[in-house]
Amino acid sequence: MPAHPDFVPSRPLNPWLVLGIPLLVAVVLVLLELTDLDMMLARMAFDPAAGQFIGKHSYFLEDILHDRAKQLVIVFGVLAIGGFAASFALERLKPVRRELGCLVLAMGLSTAFVTPLKAVTAVQCPWSLSQFGGNETYSKLLEARPDTDKPGRCWPGGHAATGFTLFALFFALRDRRPRLAKVALGVAFGLGTLFSIGRMLQGAHFFSHNVWTAVFCWLIALGCYYLVLYRRHAPARASDAVVQVN
Repeated sequence: MPAHPDFVPSRPLNPWLVLGIPLLVAVVLVLLELTDLDMMLARMAFDPAAGQFIGKHSYFLEDILHDRAKQLVIVFGVLAIGGFAASFALERLKPVRRELGCLVLAMGLSTAFVTPLKAVTAVQCPWSLSQFGGNETYSKLLEARPDTDKPGRCWPGGHAATGFTLFALFFALRDRRPRLAKVALGVAFGLGTLFSIGRMLQGAHFFSHNVWTAVFCWLIALGCYYLVLYRRHAPARASDAVVQVN
């Protein structure tokens, strides 16, 4: 039976790499709750003499690395949505419709999960804590929240998701353009890390907040890829069926 003209078989997935590593990182993050690593790193970014985080009023960190960078990723997302919609009208985009759809779905979910989790977990930002000039009491992710009139909205890291959401691009390119996919993976990881560090320097997030975000974004992108794109064999077509009568 001939394969579909636009069919590209998926490259094998190594579950120990694509699923095992992020789950291992999640276990390590839970164990880090027993340490003071988050607070230690936050103190390194805090200037006691000035009474604020060293990047609190940085034009580059706030206006460029936060606002402008977020806008660029939003523009990319809008273009992806436009490409997916256009694939129903333009014949040249039809072969990559599934990839575009997977990209849109994964990016959408990778950003949509952040706000609800922030509301549920109510974790305080470093800049809101009494240790750093704020009024709120510190509590770790798995601890009970102290009573407050202003629940936190800082777990997981929202701006980190802006970068790590591009894991979706790696999976969208994985089968058709594997070399370019590796570049996309490096860009996604690099941007997510850069955005994470920037927000840590501003006192917006603890280290673990951003690593959790990377884990979530990766698992979401992986799940969308597996459900939408991962195909080891070409689907059968009605025109390919042959009825044999003995």
